[in-house]
Amino acid sequence: MPSRYTATDAAAYEQLMGRWSPALARALIAWTGLGGGERVLDLGCGTGSLAAMLAERAEPALIVGIDIALPYVVHATRRTADPRLAFAVGDAMALAFADGSFERVYSQLALNFVADPGRALREVWRVVKPGGVVAAAVWDFAGGLVYQRLFWDTAAALDLAADRARARQLSAPLTRHGELAAAFAAAGFARVDSRDLTIRMHYRDFADYWRPIENAQGPVGDYVRSLSRDALDRLAAALRRAYLAGGEDGPRSMAATAWAVRGVKPGP
Repeated sequence: MPSRYTATDAAAYEQLMGRWSPALARALIAWTGLGGGERVLDLGCGTGSLAAMLAERAEPALIVGIDIALPYVVHATRRTADPRLAFAVGDAMALAFADGSFERVYSQLALNFVADPGRALREVWRVVKPGGVVAAAVWDFAGGLVYQRLFWDTAAALDLAADRARARQLSAPLTRHGELAAAFAAAGFARVDSRDLTIRMHYRDFADYWRPIENAQGPVGDYVRSLSRDALDRLAAALRRAYLAGGEDGPRSMAATAWAVRGVKPGP
């Protein structure tokens, strides 16, 4: 799955985002549903959070997770021994499955990082059975992901390069209102429905917020790794002021909203 997301360290991803992914996965599954005996594909499975949440349910007969990042696939494979689960490195734009292999496909926090999301959705169309259900969720980067807007807005005030990186992130494909639903409709899915899914990200203190960013994966990590030590220290100090917002260091709870869409492949 050729990707815009730097994915080299599963443990770093778990600290930055993976620890929150199960909550979003539960909400997405609860909204989308499952049927008994279904074969389910987790497209862009990352470190395996959504697949693990699917495996908590009795309905799936098989859960297959694919991701382009080998370190993430290795981590996902190690986190559960459920015999219904299987993980593999795979390309969302060229799925190694026969037509109609799955009754249901999920994709969480992945489609917006695929080089050609439309092509990926056409592949999903191919591998899901007629009447099968497809669901996806992507973060609302511009208006719904508080922890990251706090980071980018603070960094952009200090550095023009961060301002440009913020612009790229906030204009990422499928992350604006209505874009994901339009992509589903363009791919041929029927009964396309959408809604917002919001979870909370709970931080113990500023260190719990900052350390995952300092070792981040993805666009945030790409930017952080580009900084000199002095520039990184200036950013950390500015972010600390933003996190504290005039108060004492300690717990904070930040909202995180995703756009969620589900659709059905027409057929019996």
